[in-house]
Amino acid sequence: MNWWQLHGDQVVSALVFSAIGMFAFALFFFALPRVLPFSLKKEILEDENTALGIVIGAIVLGMAFIIGQAVG
Repeated sequence: MNWWQLHGDQVVSALVFSAIGMFAFALFFFALPRVLPFSLKKEILEDENTALGIVIGAIVLGMAFIIGQAVG
C-alpha cells in the first residue's frame, strides 16, 4: 500500500477545507469596509489612525481563528 492510498483522503479534504476557509475569510475581508460607517483607507492612510489599524487587525485575526476552527 503506497502513501497516497493511505493518506489521499486526508490530503484532499485538507485542501478542500482550506479553500473553503480562504473563501470565507476573503468574503469577510471584502465585506468589512462596506459595513463600517467610515472609510478605512482614509482613516488609516490619511489620518494615520493607529488605534483603528490595531482594532481592525484584531478583528481580522479573530475572524481567521473562528473560520479556522469552524472549517478544521
